[in-house]
Amino acid sequence: MSSNKLDAFLQTNLNDLKEKGLYNVIDPLESPNGPIIKINGKELINLSSNNYLGLATDERLKTAATEAIAKFGVGAGAVRTINGTLEVHILLEKKLAEFKHTEAAIAYQSGFNCNMAAISAVMDKNDAILSDELNHASIIDGCRLSRAKIIRYNHSDMNDLRAKAKEATESGQYNKVMVITDGVFSMDGDIAKLPEIVEIAEEFDLITYVDDAHGSGVLGKGAGTVKHFGLSDKVDFQIGTLSKAIGVVGGYVAGKKELIDWLKVRSRPFLFSTSLTPADVAASIKAVDILMESTELNERLWKNADYLKKGLADLGFDIGESETPITPCIIGEEVKTQEFSRRLNDEGVYAKAIVFPTVPTGTGRVRNMPSAAHTKEMLDNALSIYEKVGKEMGII
Repeated sequence: MSSNKLDAFLQTNLNDLKEKGLYNVIDPLESPNGPIIKINGKELINLSSNNYLGLATDERLKTAATEAIAKFGVGAGAVRTINGTLEVHILLEKKLAEFKHTEAAIAYQSGFNCNMAAISAVMDKNDAILSDELNHASIIDGCRLSRAKIIRYNHSDMNDLRAKAKEATESGQYNKVMVITDGVFSMDGDIAKLPEIVEIAEEFDLITYVDDAHGSGVLGKGAGTVKHFGLSDKVDFQIGTLSKAIGVVGGYVAGKKELIDWLKVRSRPFLFSTSLTPADVAASIKAVDILMESTELNERLWKNADYLKKGLADLGFDIGESETPITPCIIGEEVKTQEFSRRLNDEGVYAKAIVFPTVPTGTGRVRNMPSAAHTKEMLDNALSIYEKVGKEMGII
């Protein structure tokens, strides 16, 4: 028999979320997650995937994955520190270090795991962390797990960061102070001011940490936000995922060899969670090889992103201050945002509503993620649907 208190809690709060337009409905796909997807038997133009370069369905990655299964099996069989490290894990980490222009890299089971692992392995209750107020949830949770003092600074406000860095370091209360930022902010698509952050870090001897989940494969001709600014030798921690532009699953930390050596002996997700599957590792290696060999997919991504951005702006949608392919259409009120997303779906475009707690209350938006795999015809069709629904709902 279940708890009456639990039942009451769940029913009350689920109903509250639904009434406020904050309840997220999950739609299972009946197809690969490509530029066109099928849901409930209906084909839709997909503008909600993080599959920036279309690699999640690439035949070269599929072949690499199946060959790895044939050779190593479907699972690694253990944590990395016992006997779950296969030769392909070592190859992947060498490739990632080369890709990110660092001495070494370490692979984890997810991007979320990276932030839970890396922050708490280095920072503790005697330290402080300066964190951009719009940093990803996994950064926030990683900071909490470390037990360090968390000092939020106003989003990309370098005067605020400098003042708080000065106060923290001159207080004498902390052994170490770290500054953490997303490279690309996933809800608005703006880019961190890394040159200024690095300058402040050097002035106050801060540890620098950049989560480049949405920058790797996108900026710096694919090498990421840090490379985009030419700061590969100035950033201590470079975090990336294998699940967005790379098209597979997993995450990694890249940096100096001593840092990676420390994470291998002190980061808990590495020590206590079974390692990435052989298929995922082999497919990730192939994806990194593709990105290092050619910028074709990266260039196609940007061409499509610029085309969609201009089209939506010309129609009169508020697309914020995005500097990357992430293109929000900011609607505001949550229920209206959810209804706009549903109407787009009805007409043939899959673009999910993003509302609180992912974004602040009153800033609901439909977030569009064009990819290298979209054709101009797909994007034109999507823009026509946006225009129709936007006018019908009085948004444009």
